[in-house]
Amino acid sequence: MRNYKSEYKNYHSKTKQKKRRAGRNGARAIMKKKFGSSLLGKDVDHKDRNPKNNNVSNLRLQSKSKNRSRNS
Repeated sequence: MRNYKSEYKNYHSKTKQKKRRAGRNGARAIMKKKFGSSLLGKDVDHKDRNPKNNNVSNLRLQSKSKNRSRNS
């Protein structure tokens, strides 16, 4: 069973992870303005894998399975 409290304490509460999460949320907001409701069921992908780089040229919409299978 997953221990969410411990997971947050040891990983998600770190400053670096908070900044990365904020970058991903910001990217989603940018793309939502651009594409509206067509974001449903899609992920916003950072082409260079850097969540802090939210230039529109670095963002693209991808299916969840395609984006989440891209590990590198």
